[in-house]
Amino acid sequence: MLNILLAGIGGQGTVLAAKLLAQTALTRGWQVRTAETIGMAQRGGNVTSHVRMGDQGEQVLAPLLAKGTADLVIAFEPGEAARCLEYLSPTGTLVTASTAIQPVTSALSSAAYRSQDVCEGIRASLEGGEAKLVVVDDVRIMEQVGNRKALNVVLLACALSQADVPLTLDDLREAVRQCVKPRFVEMNLAAIDVAAMGV
Repeated sequence: MLNILLAGIGGQGTVLAAKLLAQTALTRGWQVRTAETIGMAQRGGNVTSHVRMGDQGEQVLAPLLAKGTADLVIAFEPGEAARCLEYLSPTGTLVTASTAIQPVTSALSSAAYRSQDVCEGIRASLEGGEAKLVVVDDVRIMEQVGNRKALNVVLLACALSQADVPLTLDDLREAVRQCVKPRFVEMNLAAIDVAAMGV
């Protein structure tokens, strides 16, 4: 069973990213189940997508991941990575964008919200274990891509390149062709190529 959790802020494309992953599983003939837990997503709230795949031919009976079982966690923002850390398997991989999106609660606080501090806290939490942390320099990659709307596909490409999962960038490219609106396909395919070179 392959368990993947995606976490982001409303509007970042978390749900589409989950759909792309599900399509890769279906293309391979695997059973797959997905579910989203969406807070006040339209107002910048968190969005979490669960994707469970029967990558060894097993049935997938439930869509939600249990804590400590995610082979891969993809976070679109460091604070969301910290929020979902308890879902990561002891041998899993956590991939997060480096750019912080300040939550409303932090904006009202006098303390600064810095992604570097959040990433260092995550790194300290994982220290001494087998879990892997990959911090993606999304600013640099997105400048090359030329459109921030492709962040979800960039993070998927980085995650598939870095994590020990049986999915490839070619699987992701095919899912983009099948799931993304035609006018955005070329941009997303180019984003995959840039991400693959930038990892």
